[in-house]
Amino acid sequence: MEPTNIELYDLVLKDAPFIIAGYGVLWAALVVYISLVLRRILRLEREVKAVEDSVARRTGDAVS
Repeated sequence: MEPTNIELYDLVLKDAPFIIAGYGVLWAALVVYISLVLRRILRLEREVKAVEDSVARRTGDAVS
């Protein structure tokens, strides 16, 4: 292998743990964000259902 390629591979391999850690942090943040959004969506669906039930009881209509 050429000396230039050896030097480039040495530089890249020294930085690999930082790149891997950066991607790990990025994926972890993405998973946390998606889980928070899903929790909020589920909570809002429950609240909408409660409001629909309340309106149905007050009007005597069945809201589907």
